[in-house]
Amino acid sequence: MTRPLLIENARIIDPASGTDAQGAVLVENGLVAEVALGAPVGIPDGAEVINANGLVLAPGLIDMRVFTGEPGKEYRETLQSAGEAAAAGGVTSFVMMPDTSPVVDDGALVDFLIRRAKATSRVNVLPSGAISKGLAGQEITEFGLLQEAGAVCLTDGRHSIQSSSLLRTVMSYAANYGMTVIHHVSDQSLTGDGVMNEGLFATIVGLKGIPREAETIPLARDLQLAALTGAKYHAAQISCAASVELMVAAKKRNASVTSGVSINNLALNENDIGRYRTFFKLGTPLRSEDDRQAVIEGLRSGAIDTIHSDHDPQDTEVKRQPFAEASDGAIGLETLLAAALRLHHSGDVDLMTILRAMTSRPAEILGLPSGRIAKGAPADLILVDLDYPWQVSERDLRSRSRNTSFEGARLAGKVMRTIVGGETVFEHRD
Repeated sequence: MTRPLLIENARIIDPASGTDAQGAVLVENGLVAEVALGAPVGIPDGAEVINANGLVLAPGLIDMRVFTGEPGKEYRETLQSAGEAAAAGGVTSFVMMPDTSPVVDDGALVDFLIRRAKATSRVNVLPSGAISKGLAGQEITEFGLLQEAGAVCLTDGRHSIQSSSLLRTVMSYAANYGMTVIHHVSDQSLTGDGVMNEGLFATIVGLKGIPREAETIPLARDLQLAALTGAKYHAAQISCAASVELMVAAKKRNASVTSGVSINNLALNENDIGRYRTFFKLGTPLRSEDDRQAVIEGLRSGAIDTIHSDHDPQDTEVKRQPFAEASDGAIGLETLLAAALRLHHSGDVDLMTILRAMTSRPAEILGLPSGRIAKGAPADLILVDLDYPWQVSERDLRSRSRNTSFEGARLAGKVMRTIVGGETVFEHRD
């Protein structure tokens, strides 16, 4: 039992209800006990009182795509260090991808990760279960046992299932269990040895390109299979205009399909690679500026449902390589919100839409009780100064790895306080 917490004089933004108003929130026993808009509320005896001074009070962010090193590669990232980075970035819950050693393809390992996270992480770690054994794309796992152990969804992480027949079976079984299938769309035969977006820039710098069709062809297949099986399907991350068009068409026919976009593809484009900067070598390549504008429009229109960090810690040895040989991936938990707020400050996307894509929509897709500010909901909350200026510095990052795509970036908007289950797990100090 913790003492009550009252957050007053806040600008409450709750995308789940469409609320954007001044008010106060009372937290008791880890849950939202009362939401008062406009008029002040009484202060319970012994309550801790936080004067928000007009800062935005929003639901804690839910990041649907986070890779960790633990278990197996703790030198890259542990659940504890990922939790600290998440808390600093306002992420109160994140979906952990199964790409670990061993792979999270067994219920016992899901159970272990849940217990381990409770003991070491400051935020909610939501393990996913692998779709296929060993992420090999050959034999499906025991979905029922994974769900029973606590897996919140099914995914093969950065791996993509190439067999349409197998994926149809996956979706059929997943539909029976009511589990969301999150799939990375990539045709391996088209991706080949490509390392960046196919186009003029790739030709100029002499690097092999990845065509957009390597994403759109498997996406079109997946959407048809989702309609056939009735599965809840989420395209892990899309990055180009043609993919947005596919999602627009599919959503008109099937309300059970959703899609996500990496903050990297919203905030950056292929030109940021510059002189072979490997921190910009990502699992889903940075596309052209036209494609970036298309995914921004997709977010605005609702064709794209969620924004995630695609947090993928890699050590110095595998990143300090020639571009073509370097490993894919960049960290992003601490910069997710601030980078997304670029779209708000530029006027490209309204604040409610941005926050919805990182709070209530992920919660709805995964069937979580969080992601909202409502009586009885978990008290996972963040206080945000939308205009706080800061510069990303590698030495200040809490992740064990330093491979950020935003090194040196000047951002506006910072989390001042992160609350998980009614307890402060991060507080910004100048």
